[in-house]
Parts: sequence; structure tokens; C-alpha cells
Amino acid sequence: MKETDSKNTLIVFEDKNIRRCWHNNEWYFSVIDIVAVLTESTDAKDYWYRLKKREKEHAVQLSTICRQLKLISADGKKYETDCANTKALFRIIQSITSKKAEPFKLWLAKVGYERIREIEDPELAQERMKKLYEQKGYSKSWIDKRIRGIAVRQDLTNEWIKRGIEKQKDFSILTAEITNAAFDMTPKEYKKFKGLTHQNLRDHMTDLELIFSMLGEASTTEIAKNTNAQGFDKNKIAAIKGGTIAGNARKELETETKEKISTCDNYLNTQEKINRLEKAKKDKS
Repeated sequence: MKETDSKNTLIVFEDKNIRRCWHNNEWYFSVIDIVAVLTESTDAKDYWYRLKKREKEHAVQLSTICRQLKLISADGKKYETDCANTKALFRIIQSITSKKAEPFKLWLAKVGYERIREIEDPELAQERMKKLYEQKGYSKSWIDKRIRGIAVRQDLTNEWIKRGIEKQKDFSILTAEITNAAFDMTPKEYKKFKGLTHQNLRDHMTDLELIFSMLGEASTTEIAKNTNAQGFDKNKIAAIKGGTIAGNARKELETETKEKISTCDNYLNTQEKINRLEKAKKDKS
């Protein structure tokens, strides 16, 4: 999934999180999460196991309409999980007695429809993303930079694909080279510096951190184009050069302002959330 999709791996129904992933051009939802929402069971895994067993006795194999896809668990790690697309979920819901079934079906249909519209008109996805960040209390200025950063990142990954980069591991290595050259830290080190675990690093960057991230990636894209970099090794050189341009600019600004660009601030602690929400309210008034 691209970064624009990674932000939508959680969706909320009646204040309950439901994990999902974009697979084969459609959404697949965690069946366990949906069972938990509809049944309010204290052990959704056991409920799902018994439901499959019960339906099997009536010659219905619910497991055959599911896919085992990797989703992030509570410990921050990814595990293979029973997932189902919209069509399969409607069948599963038929087997669950719940007063929430009908409202959930309407919600599920709406979620699927919105995604189809967003594929046809990407600006709708951007607007939805803006609203989500606004609800979390981010300022409009920060949101504009974050969305612009996503576009810059997309341009870079598209360029890498054109130049023979295919493995996810190679994308991660090249990204790490840019970040290390720009901030003297790899993404893994940067997340540790900010006290993050599985959270998206860029969602916890300040405005200036986002700007220098964009500069490193935009520079890498231009260098790859101008040097016609092909293959991993050539693009690694371009990534280091692009990151270094951002790193030099960052150091020059730090020398001028006597302040570090990289900070350990993140948006996890309660006080920071309160500050953002208060600022968002002032921006609206």
C-alpha cells in the first residue's frame, strides 16, 4: 500500500476500531474486529471460531470466503488475520444475530462506495484525509505540508519503480539513506528518538521536519531523473545525494537559528494533544 492508503488502515464504527487493508483493488476488513463490534463478545476470536464451526455443520464454509492477510496487532507487530471483502462480510453478518447488523451493513456499503469514488477522484481522498487530521487537532498549515509531503513521496516511489526498484526491502533501504543523510538518523532511530513504536513517523514531525523530509525526497527524485539512475546501486547514490542536500540545508538553518530542527516532540502525550485541539479551535473561530 502507498502512504496515502496507510493512513486508512483503521476505520471507526460506533467508536470501535476496525482494521482493514487494501488488497486486490478492494478493502479487506478484519473479521475478528467486526465480530467484536457486532456481538460485543469478550472473546471475539472464540466467537468467530465457534461461528465457523456451527456454519460448517450446515455445509457453509465461512473460512473459504476469507483471506489471511497481515494486519497490525495491539503489540505493534503484523500477524496473519482472517479478512473479508465487502461481499463476504455481508454473508458473514447473516450468520450473526445482532441488533447492530443493519446499521453496520449500511455503514459498510458507504465505506466501499467512498473508496470507489476516491479512486475515480483522488481529491476526495485528500479532503477526507484533511478532515481526519483536523479532527485530531493538527493545524491547517501542518496538514497542508503533510499532504504535500505525501505527494512528494508518491513522485519518488513512482520514479523508483520506473528505475527498477521492486522489493519493499529496497524501498525501505533507500528511504533510510535519505533520512539518515538529512537528519543523521535512520527512520528506525528517528522513531526511537521521538519515543514512537508502530506509529507513522511523519505524523509526529514538526512543520520544519516535514519540510526537510520533502526536500530530501524531492532532491532525490530530481537527481535520479537527471542522472538516469537505473537499478538499486545507482538509486542508492542518488538517495544519499538527495538526503545530503536536505541535511546541509538543515545544518545551515540550525547554525543560523541556534536551534535543532529534529526534536523528540511527538503527538502521543496528552498535553500535546490538548494544545493541538485548542489551536484547532482557535483557527476555526
